[in-house]
Amino acid sequence: MTHPQAHQATSVADTPATPAPNTPNIPLARTPPTTLHRHLTAHLGEAARAWLDRALDEAADHPGTHGPISTWELRLAEAGRRCGPEHADAARVLILHAARADTDALTRVYAQGTAAERRAVLHALPHLVPGPQALPLVEDALRTNDTRLLAAAVGPYAARHLAAHHWRHAVLKCLFTGVPVAEVAELDRRARADAELARMLGDYAAERTAAGRPVPHDLHRVLTLTDPEATPPAPATDHGRSGPDGGAPGVDGTHGKES
Repeated sequence: MTHPQAHQATSVADTPATPAPNTPNIPLARTPPTTLHRHLTAHLGEAARAWLDRALDEAADHPGTHGPISTWELRLAEAGRRCGPEHADAARVLILHAARADTDALTRVYAQGTAAERRAVLHALPHLVPGPQALPLVEDALRTNDTRLLAAAVGPYAARHLAAHHWRHAVLKCLFTGVPVAEVAELDRRARADAELARMLGDYAAERTAAGRPVPHDLHRVLTLTDPEATPPAPATDHGRSGPDGGAPGVDGTHGKES
């Protein structure tokens, strides 16, 4: 982990237009931890599986802070080297879940962590924080131009708790930076009949057209969703939802009450 420091804006040109694949291309924030663990161990080699099992046991046995930094926080920093970059995000989410990290712990990891560790915190929010207490982390991520961080920030936690004004601007930020709107959790539900979002999208499209720049195809998709006559989205399946509230699976895979 790095020392706390002010975030530096990353050039859009320096970041990938789409998030890199994770284990094994499953949505980390929408997959119950037990399912995520099963998928991850199926894709890890023997040494990596052994390391992950030890890390999860340590996190479960010693979830609090011990000294200046807890053991499980050190394991977050090791995950990329131990599990490989394609599996590290999933491993970090599982470690945070095993440590039962609360909002204070997640905020500390986010503030002190690398971009990869911040991304894991954002993916873990639906599994660990039932209320809006962690929204400052989402709002911070939405101020960056790191496309992988942005994609993690617009997951199920933002869908449940981000205020309409901030959520609309998050959608526009995705369009501006090239993050596919498919990354925006519950886009169909939140965009439907949203006249203000439709106005903002129209203004953005007009600005780009006037400047001789192409209008992103995703903009037309979202604009269609804002139509109040659009077909309502089908209910989400259990596999595609995750979290301790809003009727989604909780940390143990059970379901809460539908809001």
